[in-house]
Amino acid sequence: MMATRFVAIAIASVLATVGTLVIIGPLQGYAETSGSGALKSVSDFDAITDTSARSKAIFEEASRVLTHPRCINCHPATRSPTQGDDKHPHVPLMVASKSALGPSGLVCGTCHGAENRPIVGSRMKSIPGNAHWSLAPASMAWQGLTVSEICQQVKDTSRNGNRSHDDLVRHMGEDHLVGWAWHPGEGRTAPPGSQETFAALIAAWVKTGADCPN
Repeated sequence: MMATRFVAIAIASVLATVGTLVIIGPLQGYAETSGSGALKSVSDFDAITDTSARSKAIFEEASRVLTHPRCINCHPATRSPTQGDDKHPHVPLMVASKSALGPSGLVCGTCHGAENRPIVGSRMKSIPGNAHWSLAPASMAWQGLTVSEICQQVKDTSRNGNRSHDDLVRHMGEDHLVGWAWHPGEGRTAPPGSQETFAALIAAWVKTGADCPN
């Protein structure tokens, strides 16, 4: 009974914050990349003759995606996600604990559907959505880390979901939730470039030794 009341109150709070949710399907063709700047391609690093230096430079460029709010918000320093380009605390407050799907009684899917949903009558323009919406595992927390620290974490199989280098390339290039970052819905900026360009950078980083910036 108490759990039911908690969920009802929490949902009411969300709706009061974001306004009326209008279910009219996913946002299509939204130009989220404006203002983000282009992501360099692999060929832009051909002039760096030292392989290790090239590998480090490539990861630095890829980190522009990894450290973007669309990624960082779900790779928080704590088990509570953040929101917006300013990375403010999630509203309502969510504490995932050991789960990646939110607390019992108010899981992520309570508000986040399989697709982005537009909102009217609110300063929030849409609620983001994806079929695999979830918080990253605690071992993959990136907020507050340097690019070098993120790099070490990304390639550490004990902290990256036991992914090999090849697995990382596939994950970055094919994972649907990773790809969502470039289609985040109205009111949100997207990372620079595209998922294809980002994955190509990760592949080139791996090919050149997967060295991490100092």
